[in-house]
Amino acid sequence: MTNAPVTGAEARTIAGPGKPAMSPARLAGIALAVAVALGLPFVVSDFHSFQLTQAIIYAIALLGLNMLTGYNGQISLGHGAFYAIGAYTAAILIDKAGVPYYATLPVAGILCFVVGFLFGLPALRLEGLYLALATLALALVVPQLLRFRPLEGLTDGVQGISLDKPEAPFGLPLTPDQWLYFFALLVAAIMFWAGHNMLKGRIGRAMIAIRDHHISAETMGINTALVKSTTFGVSALYTGVAGALSAVVVAFVAPDSFELFLSISLLVGMVIGGLASVSGAIYGGLFVQFVPNVAEEISKAAPWAIYGVILILFMYFMPAGIAGFVRQVQGRLRTAPTRSSADG
Repeated sequence: MTNAPVTGAEARTIAGPGKPAMSPARLAGIALAVAVALGLPFVVSDFHSFQLTQAIIYAIALLGLNMLTGYNGQISLGHGAFYAIGAYTAAILIDKAGVPYYATLPVAGILCFVVGFLFGLPALRLEGLYLALATLALALVVPQLLRFRPLEGLTDGVQGISLDKPEAPFGLPLTPDQWLYFFALLVAAIMFWAGHNMLKGRIGRAMIAIRDHHISAETMGINTALVKSTTFGVSALYTGVAGALSAVVVAFVAPDSFELFLSISLLVGMVIGGLASVSGAIYGGLFVQFVPNVAEEISKAAPWAIYGVILILFMYFMPAGIAGFVRQVQGRLRTAPTRSSADG
């Protein structure tokens, strides 16, 4: 499995042995990004802090979806279902059992991993559009189950579950929205670090090998069934943690919040951010959170028409997604000095 081939432009996002150290410019860029991320809640309103927190949450979910689709080649139109399962798990534990909000995240993640892994087993027989249709069915069923009368004792039916936003601990001078921003940022940092390490290791190379050539991966000794099912489970885990975070941040869950449009939005965010790219999940999260608002500000009469135009423009000018466009610009900037010296 360690010898699984890693080919294509996407594979370059996975660090391999002997990768050169980061350049000073890249280290400076990362340090600047961290400083900006830590300082934003203090220079924007609580509402904008809330929006940024939602963008971070979407980024976590998109990283999970990208593992499944971008790295492993399995198309899912139903990840909104795992988002809903994670959100309701957190809301029920907090509201009915009094569990601390931070303790609900691992529970939601584990539950979604189990559901995703079990769903991935029968889905092994499906490929391409057939798998997409199966996951689409999942996205349609889960919101209806949340309205199911026998389950209203847990889910509160169509009325949903209201929660209280947690206060900052240890007497920190932060508003609830500021604290939840930093809490979500910490969770995202852990999830992205774990995801990056997984994708650059043996599992990540096996995922890419299966995506690029399924039969070749099998002949090289890769247990394709186990890798694909595990990938589905891990992808669901990430989305479930994002859903649980969303329940805490929004302080409300209801079946109407997890309709099919959520799954479509996640898929759009993944493609716009960049397939098979860890950083693409961040760009996609910002897109999912803010672009619909921008479209509504441009035209309150036909916001979705504007949204469609924006999507077309993104796909026309950035066919490899925002992450691919950023890599292309960085490559040109690196080669520009060399070309100038050669011309001189």
